[in-house]
Amino acid sequence: MSLIDDLKGNAVTGLLIGIGAAVLAPVVLPILASIAKPVAKAAVKGGIMMYEKGKEAVAEAGEMFEDIVAEAKSELAEEQLAAAEGVAAAAAAGKEQTDATSSPETTDEIKGAVIPNEGQA
Repeated sequence: MSLIDDLKGNAVTGLLIGIGAAVLAPVVLPILASIAKPVAKAAVKGGIMMYEKGKEAVAEAGEMFEDIVAEAKSELAEEQLAAAEGVAAAAAAGKEQTDATSSPETTDEIKGAVIPNEGQA
């Protein structure tokens, strides 16, 4: 019998809680809504502000990255220009050295020389 008594007690308790909630809901809900609405609005405002700050931070990081890429490209171009100038200077120095060591007679001899084919040698 105790099972039936427990069910009756639980049913009565549940019924009383339901009736109390139905009676108090029109009074309590507007009070809760008046408290919850400003809290929800403040949470939304905070989220919007955080989004804007995050957007600004990402934009700044992007600009910094673009600056770094531009600087790297500039340095790379300078290095390539310096290397090209070094090659040109070395080639000019090599030509001057070749011109200084070769005499006009040697150059004329080379121009007039006939190189035999491998089969005629």
